[in-house]
Amino acid sequence: MQASDLMVQCLVEEGIEYIFGVPGEENADFMMSLEKTDAIRFILTRHEQGAAFMAEIYGRLTGNPAGCLGTLGPGATNLITGVADSNMDRAPMLVLTGQGASTRLHKESHQVMDVVHMFKPVTKWATTVWHPENIPEIMRKAVRVARTEKPGAVHVELPEDIAKLPTDKKPLPVRKFRRPVPDDKAINRIFERIKAAKRPIIIAGNGCIRRRASKQLRLFCEATGIGVLSTFMAKGCVDMDAPYCLYTIGLGTKDIPACAVDAADLVICLGYDMVEYHPKLWNNGRTKPVIHIDFLPAEIDENYHPELEAVGDLAHALWMLNERVKATPGELQFDLSQQQAVRRDMTEELAKHKNDTTEGVIRPQKVLWDVREVMGAHDILLSDVGAHKMWIARHYQCHEPNTCLIPNGFCSMGFALPGAIAAALVHPDRNILAICGDAGFMMNVQEMETARRLNLNITVMVWADNAYGLIAWKQDNEFGRHTDLDFGNPDWLKLAESFDWRGHVVENAQDVQTTLAQCFSEPGPSLLVIPIDYRENNLLTKRLGELTCSI
Repeated sequence: MQASDLMVQCLVEEGIEYIFGVPGEENADFMMSLEKTDAIRFILTRHEQGAAFMAEIYGRLTGNPAGCLGTLGPGATNLITGVADSNMDRAPMLVLTGQGASTRLHKESHQVMDVVHMFKPVTKWATTVWHPENIPEIMRKAVRVARTEKPGAVHVELPEDIAKLPTDKKPLPVRKFRRPVPDDKAINRIFERIKAAKRPIIIAGNGCIRRRASKQLRLFCEATGIGVLSTFMAKGCVDMDAPYCLYTIGLGTKDIPACAVDAADLVICLGYDMVEYHPKLWNNGRTKPVIHIDFLPAEIDENYHPELEAVGDLAHALWMLNERVKATPGELQFDLSQQQAVRRDMTEELAKHKNDTTEGVIRPQKVLWDVREVMGAHDILLSDVGAHKMWIARHYQCHEPNTCLIPNGFCSMGFALPGAIAAALVHPDRNILAICGDAGFMMNVQEMETARRLNLNITVMVWADNAYGLIAWKQDNEFGRHTDLDFGNPDWLKLAESFDWRGHVVENAQDVQTTLAQCFSEPGPSLLVIPIDYRENNLLTKRLGELTCSI
C-alpha cells in the first residue's frame, strides 16, 4: 500500500467517523484512499471554513475528533478561522491538509506557503509527514493530543509525493488511559476552606459540560446548596430548574447574577477558562478569594491568583469533594440568601416579555422564551456571534450539557449554520436550531446547499436587523453613536426557495411558537426569519447600569 492508505487506516483504527472538507489536487491520493473504506464518511462542504466548524461541533458533542480537510495554500488558509475557534473553545479536531511535493518546498513555488507554521498558533500541535514510516506514530499522537484535556485542534500536513510512497507499516493500536487526578491533600485543604466560608459561590466554565463532571457537580450542589453561575459555554452543567442554578454570567456589563459574586466570600472556579470571561470583570483588584479546580493549572493573571488549586480530572476532583461532604454531614452551613434573591430576580427577568403581542419587530426576550418552550430538554440550539449571542447567553437556559453551543473563546461569526449540520449528523433524532444574525448567517450561507444535499432536519432562525447589531450596541455604549453599520439583505423567502429550503418570515410575536414547531415538523431544512427589535439592546444597557442588588 501507499502512505495515504496507511494514514486512512490509522484514522479508521482511531475510530474517526467523519471528515468534512473540500478536496484539492495535492490531497487527491488521500481522497482515493479514503474512498476504499466505509468506516469514515466524507462530507463535501462548500467552503473549508464550514468544514472546520462542522468538525468543531462534532468534537464538542462527542468528545472525539472529526477531521476537516483542505488542500494547500488557500484551502488551508480558509480552514484557519474554524480551527482557531475549535482550539480556543476546547473542541478536539484533526486538521488534514495537502501540500506540494517535498522536492519544491524549499523554494518559491505555486501555492506553496508554510502551512504548519501558520497553524501552530491556533493548534495544540502541527506537523508534516516527511516519511511514510512515521505515519502510525504521528496519527496516534495527533488523536491523543487532540483528545487530551484540555482538548483542541491538531494539524497534520501530507505532501503529495510522500502520499504516494510505498509502506508496509501498520497502525498503532489505540490505548486510552485514565487522566491524572488531584492530590488528596489539595482536596482536603479546599474542602476545609469551603467549610470555613459563609457565602461561597461556584463559577462553572467549559470544563463542567463534560458529562461526568456535570453529574458530580450536580451531586455536590444538591448536597451543599451552593449556587452555580455558568459561563456562556457551561450552560446546562446544572439543570435550569434546580434551585442552585443562578443562570449565566459573562456579559461585559454587570448583570443580576453578578450580585451573587459581589456577596460571596469565596469563589470556587470549576473548569473555568479565562478566555470566556475575564476575571477583571468579577474580581478586579483580587477582592475575592478564589479556588481553582481544573484539568490544568490556573493561567497567571493579576486578577486571578487562586488561594488554593487542585489540578487533575475535574469530575474526579468533584467526586473527591462529594465523598468528603458525605463523610461530614451537617458541617456545611451557608448563608444563601443573596443567591436565592439572584435566582428569584433573574427568573422574573427571563419571563418579563413572555406574553408580548408586538407586530413588525419582535423583542429578543419574547423569541427566546418561545424557543425554550418549543425545544425539548435534549434538543440543541447553536448560537452564531452577534447581538443575538448576548441575548441567548442571558435568556436561553438549559437542562442538559451541550444543548446550547455558543462560540465564546475565539467568537467567530459564521459558526451556527455549519455547526447545525454537524449536530444533525450526530443527533438526527433531536430538534436542531441555529440562531444567527443576518450578518453571521450570510458569512457561510453557501452551506445551505450542503444541508439540502444531506437532507438534514435543521432549522435556522435569522434575526434580521439589516446591520452589524452587536458592533452598533458596543459603539453606542462607548461613544453615544455608531459608525455606518447598515447593509441590505436578500429576499429571504426567495433565498430559501433557491436552495430548496422551506422558508418562513414571522412578524407577529404571537406566531413564533407555532411557526417554530412547524419548522421542526417539516422534513429537510427550514429557514425562519424574524425581524428583531434591537432597541432592546440599549434599553438593557441602561437598566443594568442602574442595577442595585437586592435580597
